[in-house]
Amino acid sequence: MSSLEVRELEAFLALADELHFGRAGERLFLSQSRISQLLRSLESRVGARLFERTSRRVRLTPLGEQLLTGLRPAYDALRGALDEVREAARGMGGLLRVGFQGTADERVVDAVALFRDRYPDTSTEIVEIPFSDPFGPVHRREVDAAVVLMPVAEPGLVVGHVFSRHPQTLAVPARHPLARRAALDAEELTSCPLIGVRGPAPDYWRHAQAPPRTPGGRTIPAGPTVSTLQEGLALVQAERGALLVCHPTADYYGRRALAFVPVTGLPDSVLALVWHRDQENARVRAFSQTLATTAVRTE
Repeated sequence: MSSLEVRELEAFLALADELHFGRAGERLFLSQSRISQLLRSLESRVGARLFERTSRRVRLTPLGEQLLTGLRPAYDALRGALDEVREAARGMGGLLRVGFQGTADERVVDAVALFRDRYPDTSTEIVEIPFSDPFGPVHRREVDAAVVLMPVAEPGLVVGHVFSRHPQTLAVPARHPLARRAALDAEELTSCPLIGVRGPAPDYWRHAQAPPRTPGGRTIPAGPTVSTLQEGLALVQAERGALLVCHPTADYYGRRALAFVPVTGLPDSVLALVWHRDQENARVRAFSQTLATTAVRTE
């Protein structure tokens, strides 16, 4: 199977999941036109259309459904076999890939260092995952576990250690009227267009990061949307809106051009280590326990 054929299958699976060319492209870090090109090539090999496309929607054809039913378990088995061989090649210790969003919290970095000391036969990698796609890399087995912002309500994902519970923090330009406040109530967010997240992240997660209404039911104006944390902070600095961030991010990115104001009345910002239940192993469980140990020391 050539690399081009594998990419065609990956494009097909991504589009079958997302039913949207743009989101499928974001998931694979490819352009929308490249996804379309790969799909046409695959349909040419098959000799039939696998998706019905209109200006309003994308859906699988009966043949596309048939291919998905047979391809998904085969593709997952192939990825699993490659992962097992890679582990065997590296010895019993294997490889642990830990993903993080935006900022690698110091507790995560400390946990990785402690984990390396405790388990020297295990290789560890810290991998940045897209701010706009917190769960995709775990589902696609690009990382073994990931530290993500809560909430998490994904089928198949296990929530391990939960930590860093703090009030959410609003990033505003230093000249904003709210910048000098010690804190503000969630009902006051009606004066702040909130910068949202675009991309493959599920709606419930995106709404948790940029709620459309206050707890009292008042509308919060929507600001621009971003794919990365850096984009969001840049837009705040350009006075295009405000951005809700977690406490570690506010600590890390404290800068004179921005102010970070705690917000009361919203659910706390919480980080959690998650992994796919089909990928759970001794290394992942040991890292979750190590992270819990590190968090207790620092909180």
